Amino acid sequence: MLRQAVKDLRGDAIVARDGEIGSVDDVYLDDERWTVRYLAVDTGNWLPGRTALISPACVVPNRERRALRVALTREQIERSPSVDRDSPISRSLEARHARYFGYPYYWSGQYLWGTAGMPVASEWTEPAAARAARAAEEGRAPAAGQPAESRVRSVREVVGYRLHAADGDVGRIEDFVVDDETWAIADLIVDTRSWLPGKKALVAPGAVARVDWENREVKIRLTRDEVERGPVRH
Repeated sequence: MLRQAVKDLRGDAIVARDGEIGSVDDVYLDDERWTVRYLAVDTGNWLPGRTALISPACVVPNRERRALRVALTREQIERSPSVDRDSPISRSLEARHARYFGYPYYWSGQYLWGTAGMPVASEWTEPAAARAARAAEEGRAPAAGQPAESRVRSVREVVGYRLHAADGDVGRIEDFVVDDETWAIADLIVDTRSWLPGKKALVAPGAVARVDWENREVKIRLTRDEVERGPVRH
């Protein structure tokens, strides 16, 4: 298991089965289960002006340095649902994306990835008939009891949000630490320079009480003293 900062993923090459498709430009996470859900890939000169959305379910384990291999072809990526980077990612787009690539809905089960604790894609493993049946489910609605709206947010958007402890300001979110097996967010990296100069505090997602998207703030259940005595990023 490797834990790394999300910002270290930016610029990494994305390599399909039949060649490179571009590089990671942004990362999308959800604020409910605190997991990386998509890599936004700048397809550069191959598909100018296009952003490809890649789920960790498509990433082949055993990540190479500065490169991520995906079990997809360039044609599959080229024909995938288009993404408007200027608009929020909707649940309907997520559903179309999952159906197209053939992996389960991550929001329709009790585990981190819906039916599993780790991202598991099925497009290249399940029988052709099953893939066809999955692709035909265009009218399928989100599972009952699950949120109808997507909770996915761009990391570029969240970086810079102010972090508030139970008894005062702590600092600003600088980055996130991600587990490259489960793609769960292990920690929020907090720049505490306005309070503890030179210190990068680590705060576990479980300590988050609420995210105020309108005011760009994150509320945590910890006190400032608990943050100060907690783990740091070296």
